[in-house]
Amino acid sequence: MSGDTETRHLPEGEPSTGDTPLTAPRPTNRRPTPAHTLIDVSHRLRPRDYTIAALLDEHGTLTTEHLTAVLFSNPTTCRHRLHLLRRLGFIDRFIRNRPGAPDPVCWLPGLLSSRYVALSRDEHPPTARAVRERQDRIYASPTLRHLLAVNDVFVALLVHARHRPGAALTRWWSERTTAAAFGHRIKPDGHGVWTDGDQETGFFLELDRGTEPIGRLVDKLASHRKLHAEGGPHYPLLFVLPSRLREQNLHRRLADRPEPTLIVATTSPESGSDPAGPVWRLAGNGRHRLTLADLPSSHGPPGPLTPGPARPEDHPLRLVVDVTS
Repeated sequence: MSGDTETRHLPEGEPSTGDTPLTAPRPTNRRPTPAHTLIDVSHRLRPRDYTIAALLDEHGTLTTEHLTAVLFSNPTTCRHRLHLLRRLGFIDRFIRNRPGAPDPVCWLPGLLSSRYVALSRDEHPPTARAVRERQDRIYASPTLRHLLAVNDVFVALLVHARHRPGAALTRWWSERTTAAAFGHRIKPDGHGVWTDGDQETGFFLELDRGTEPIGRLVDKLASHRKLHAEGGPHYPLLFVLPSRLREQNLHRRLADRPEPTLIVATTSPESGSDPAGPVWRLAGNGRHRLTLADLPSSHGPPGPLTPGPARPEDHPLRLVVDVTS
């Protein structure tokens, strides 16, 4: 027997259950058992954690880089906080390795964060099984990289707003929320309202990764035309394209099939990486580039298909920034 193992002898007269001596239990490195209720972890949670919960619930998954850029000033602090929230059972994560470079660390709603978001809206909280199924669907989704790229655009706007007083992304809705808010007439990748000073621009976003024919992009205009005809807002439809060549090809197709009732603008990486900047080319307006705030946009008259201007409760960071000023 190893000299490092301490044998505990039974006291004289105590019946033995066998010939094997009892040894002191070895320490384990098991992951702490997460708490089962929000009350158990309430003293550890901060407004920023509730914001993370709301963002993950709305947008499915965000990377460590996304959350660092939006809510933290130090990457190490962000990683430590996210791992703490995971140990508490509040949120979860995955890494989906593929051939070539691995995907980034992606964070997901956990059981407790999902319960918090649902209960804060006076909704019935999801079961543990439902949360696990949603997590697995996101992990296995063939459009995961598309979703992350869509979130890249909106995160870039939030980052721009952090460094520009008077600018803000005052509404950021996912594909699911956008479709429901506009009567399921349209299904863009997302919707936002961008504010810069006195200018407010509502917009719909379509992110193209070059995997479908240009004609299919043009076909998406029909549903937006119908929404506008039925009383919806007059928001620009923004196409984010993977290359300048594809952007030019789309403009040629748009010139062949003009849509006078719609506002369509495009950008590609060659124009710049800041979606708030002068990167947007309006269809039918030559090659001149406009900032997001300078694009024409109208909320339209009140109605069932017009959510109107952004409200304070729409702000994606309302718990950590002052949205009343």
